[in-house]
Amino acid sequence: MIIAIARKELRSLFGAPLAWVVLAVLQVIFGYVFLIGLDRFQDLQAQLAQYPNPPGATEIIVTPVFGLAAIVLLMVVPLLSMRLIAEERRNQTLTFLMSAPVSITQIVLGKFAGLFVFLLFATALVAIMGLSLYAGGTIDVGLLLANVIGLALLNAAFASVGLYLSSLTAQPVVAAISAFAVLLILWIINLGTSDPGSPMHLVSLLKHYESFAKGTLHTGDIAYFVLLTGLFLALTVRRLDRDRLAT
Repeated sequence: MIIAIARKELRSLFGAPLAWVVLAVLQVIFGYVFLIGLDRFQDLQAQLAQYPNPPGATEIIVTPVFGLAAIVLLMVVPLLSMRLIAEERRNQTLTFLMSAPVSITQIVLGKFAGLFVFLLFATALVAIMGLSLYAGGTIDVGLLLANVIGLALLNAAFASVGLYLSSLTAQPVVAAISAFAVLLILWIINLGTSDPGSPMHLVSLLKHYESFAKGTLHTGDIAYFVLLTGLFLALTVRRLDRDRLAT
């Protein structure tokens, strides 16, 4: 049932103009930044040759695109997630969905999986750009893979937060604004502290994403994204369970 619900959500996403517009805009933005980085790398080649261990094409061209993708998707995901449950509630179809022979957990995981797979398409756009550099040279595959994993985990966290906020209201616009606000707070929460031991760093999305951008995979950062995603999915299940008991 999870796969069936995920397929339904994907069909709904790709059946609406918004998803195609989002993918097109993302492709234009990422492609533009990628080409700027490529031109910059070509201009810097003579200077980089003077250093013993200069940064490569992956650091100069690909990594900035992934960094931009993280920021852009932070703004885009609330627009995609706002309708997942809020629209069902507004159209009064949520009751029919919850009365079907399927568990609340399956409903939540199916809707989450549908959005997450869509976001993987956006991640794949950036990864393909990075792999295209193979046509003219070599790339740091480890750094590229770390960025792909980091962005995928970040997307999972974004999707789970957006899904939970969508479950709290019948107004998709309210869900989108609320999700963006929560994600923005989690993104910048550590920027106001100079103490490296501040607990703010433990909950900061940006802090945990930085290690992936540098090409390193820390189990603590992976665990953070997994736990954050699981937390908001569990909160969504609990919220819908309360709705089912109230009907």
